[in-house]
Amino acid sequence: MVLLSLISLATAAPADQRNIEADVWADNWFALYLETTLIKEDSVAYNTERSFNAESFVFTAELPAQINLILKDFKENDTGLEYIGRPGQQMGDGGFSAQFHDAESGELIAVSDEIWRCKSIHRAPLNKSCEHSDNPLLDCKNEITPEPEGWMSAEFDDSDWPNAIVHSASAVRPHGGYDGVAWVPGAKLLWTDDLEIDNTILCRVVLR
Repeated sequence: MVLLSLISLATAAPADQRNIEADVWADNWFALYLETTLIKEDSVAYNTERSFNAESFVFTAELPAQINLILKDFKENDTGLEYIGRPGQQMGDGGFSAQFHDAESGELIAVSDEIWRCKSIHRAPLNKSCEHSDNPLLDCKNEITPEPEGWMSAEFDDSDWPNAIVHSASAVRPHGGYDGVAWVPGAKLLWTDDLEIDNTILCRVVLR
């Protein structure tokens, strides 16, 4: 019995531990987790207007690895608007792109594409006609839901989450650090269905 256990241990596949180089661009802010462990938070605070920077960093993970992102477009409050009370009062729009390479070999591991699962948990304004309201706190409607319990776990069932939506560069208008990254052709600009209404989204992908 002991001999069989030793044989099993000796023949078990070694863990595929990698140093992974990640590039992430977000409009406006992101936090990336390896399951529940925070790996990288956008260095520009979420409440900074026009924070369109990209982040490049390296982390260690055993593949397959569950990657989770919280992504937020800038908004002043739950109306979903920005520049409230100023001439530029408007709805903001989101977007993000990501790619992951093996830091030693350069092998491409994953990119932001339609395989990702993303769920919006803060939607506002539901009535876009309130965009230029003089009293948006009264006039703008929203839909806000809590983060699903356990959503960062590798065992979490995200089968009812929609696949991420690919948006065009003309719709997202990526800038502010985006052009400083050598994006591979397959790295798409993603968000959920509505770039303007969906203000906070949760995304999941498995690196293999």
